[in-house]
This record gives sequence, C-alpha cells and structure tokens, in this order.
Amino acid sequence: MHPELELAICILNGYPQASRAKLEAAGVTQAHNLYINFLEQYLPRVKIDVLFISDLATVLPSGNALSAYDAYIWTGSDLTIYHQDDPRVVRQIEFSRAIYRAGPPQYGSCWGVQMAAVAAGGEVQKNPRGREWGLARDIQLTPEGQRSPLYAGKPPSFDGFIMHLDEVTRLPAGAKLLAGNEHTPVQAVEVKYGRGTFWATQYHPEYNLDEMAKLIKTRSQALVKEGFFPAPAAAQALADKMSELYRHPDAQELREELQIGDDILTAEIREGELRNWIDHLVIPSLGAAKERGHETEG
Repeated sequence: MHPELELAICILNGYPQASRAKLEAAGVTQAHNLYINFLEQYLPRVKIDVLFISDLATVLPSGNALSAYDAYIWTGSDLTIYHQDDPRVVRQIEFSRAIYRAGPPQYGSCWGVQMAAVAAGGEVQKNPRGREWGLARDIQLTPEGQRSPLYAGKPPSFDGFIMHLDEVTRLPAGAKLLAGNEHTPVQAVEVKYGRGTFWATQYHPEYNLDEMAKLIKTRSQALVKEGFFPAPAAAQALADKMSELYRHPDAQELREELQIGDDILTAEIREGELRNWIDHLVIPSLGAAKERGHETEG
C-alpha cells in the first residue's frame, strides 16, 4: 500500500455500451470497477478516470494530454480484436499504440494482453481449443517470467480467473513471453514498443471467486451451447458453490471439491501482478515521465 502516493490512472473499459448494460442487468460488477476496488485500497490517494473507449462518442486524450496520466489500465472486452473492420476495435488499437509512443506504462487483462500484442504488431486468433473459462489451471512461469518483476513473490505455477475465446498467436518484436499453460500458451507478456512498456495477462488478477461466479451465471447459456454443461442450472449450481467458498474460504471440503487453493482465495497471491505493476513499473517510470514532460516543453 502507498498511502502517500498520488497517481493519476486512466482505466479503459473495452466493453461496448450494450454489453455493459447486459452485465449491469445481470448484477455483474463492471470491469472498470474491479480495478477501481483494487486501486483505491492500494493507492488511497489515487485519481482515476474511466473512459468507455468502445463508445465512439468518447473523447480520448491525444498529444501531450496522453502523458497527463501516470499509467493506463485496459479491462476485458467482448469485442474481437482481429475484426479490424469494426471502428470500435480500430480506435482502441490506435489509442494503445499512441500510449506506447507517448511512454506511460500500460497494464491489461484478457483483452489487455491481446491489445498489448496487436498494437505492437503481434497477432491474435480464435483459440482452436475453444473457450477457457472459470479458472486457467496450472499457469507456468517461463524463465523470463521467473525473472520478471511482474511475478515477484508469485509461485512458479498457479491458477487464475479466466473467460476468453481468443489467444495471442504471434508475439510482436520486443515482447517477452512470461507465462502460459496447456490451453493458452500465451498467458502473460511484457511488450516494449515505442517509448512504452505494457505488462499484460490473459487471466484476471482483478477478479475474485464471487465475481467469476457471477460471470459464469451470466454466460451459462454460452457454456451450455459449447458443451461444458448439460443445462444452465448446472452452471449456476457450480457458480453457487464458488460464491459459497468465497464467503467461507476455510471450507476445506468445498476447496477440495472445486480444486481451489490459496492462489485463488488469497488476495496477497491473487493480486500480486497488480501490485507488482505499480511497484516495479509505474512508480519507477515517474521520473521518466518528468523527463518526457521537459522534452515536450522544450
């Protein structure tokens, strides 16, 4: 926690307005609020702006205004990043590229790791193994990941919250593969492009067990259609057990049934990437940000 530190952080919510409305109607916490909940605890004096970047009427900062923020965070999205005939997608890629050029650090989960790759010249495609949902099992750090400050204090193998259909299939130049698992070989990357650095994960450190349970209930029809459950009630029953374990994390029998450990239930482990991004990338970059400001003024 940094009670003395004042940072200005911009959260970019990648969900379109119609999708946000559906999530709200289903009682699912909006993606940007998951990050706000973390930031306001870890940085009590943080100043946060939220931009709904998929809404074409949303005005985005440009030029010198890009450096008015100390860092940018990308949420998930239900858009498809390789549908680049969609102006809602194109403007996001172009904006991430502009942030790269300006220099402030970026972080993102799910859509964020895809954005980190594509904006710097990488590639994303539909995952031939289908949807990865609920928990990404046995995420393994690569040798680069074991050396990366993004994973300081994190075990070399862990589970993480996840819900996605697409995957990064080609890393851009200047990227390091930090973590992967059997279902999704690219689970985390560091990308350097232009003047900026983007740390990103396919999984969601900002989620907790109850929030994933809500999302499973919301996506139950899709999970049935894709063959994961015989009926929506079965998906909802699993989600109810997940919520029960969230409320009673010491319920050993339920932990064993769901195969859920401290890497999911303990915030100190689960949110490690978010704290490390602030401590090891954002805070050290503040001096560089001042230098960029002097260059601009000159």
